[in-house]
Amino acid sequence: MAIPNIIRTQAVELTSIPAIAYKQKLNAGGAGIKILRMDGDYSAVCSIDKRTGDMIPYGRIDESLFPFEAFDEAFELTNSLPYSARGSIKVTPIQIDEETDVVEDAPPEQTDMTLSPEYQALIHRYSDEKGALNYQLMNKDFIQFAAKSKVVSDMVGAGAGRDEILAFIVKSRATVLANQRESLDDASVELLIETLDEIDPRSAFKELKAHIIRLQSRKKGK
Repeated sequence: MAIPNIIRTQAVELTSIPAIAYKQKLNAGGAGIKILRMDGDYSAVCSIDKRTGDMIPYGRIDESLFPFEAFDEAFELTNSLPYSARGSIKVTPIQIDEETDVVEDAPPEQTDMTLSPEYQALIHRYSDEKGALNYQLMNKDFIQFAAKSKVVSDMVGAGAGRDEILAFIVKSRATVLANQRESLDDASVELLIETLDEIDPRSAFKELKAHIIRLQSRKKGK
């Protein structure tokens, strides 16, 4: 029986301790940083607070094996790296085995959006030469679309909420970039935004959300 893939970033090597790390989706929801030491069969996970970006121990962590500075380093190295459906990792002092299952990885049913043409198109369009997602470029493109869109203007005029307008913009751009004839449904758009947000807990669409709020404020001021 084949071992299912999980949603995670590529693995990065740490310098603070002999270990590798990656960002992943967690069974309990949200994102976490997972560290696997290369000098023994030890691993640890911190979940990432969506609002603050702070890391919270996910279960008991031996700080002698996993000092907090190692999680800081892992966070910085994986920040903006895109998710994809990848094999689990088990580290040994000799090799990395991509076929061995690891506890705490997200279940395979959560991989849907990373495999979608819309997600793949956004990652392809807005990733830099190092493979990190360029949020500044993505937000600039989406804001330009919003500024020209009559539908966005009408939604603002009708008093639509920020998240509703955000979902329309992301759905519209993702559909065009993926060259799809049909748009994603509401649940899929929500999951797509959530997946992109988890790549950077400071929010993938911070500038776009601020732009939408400015549009709404102008409308209220009239």
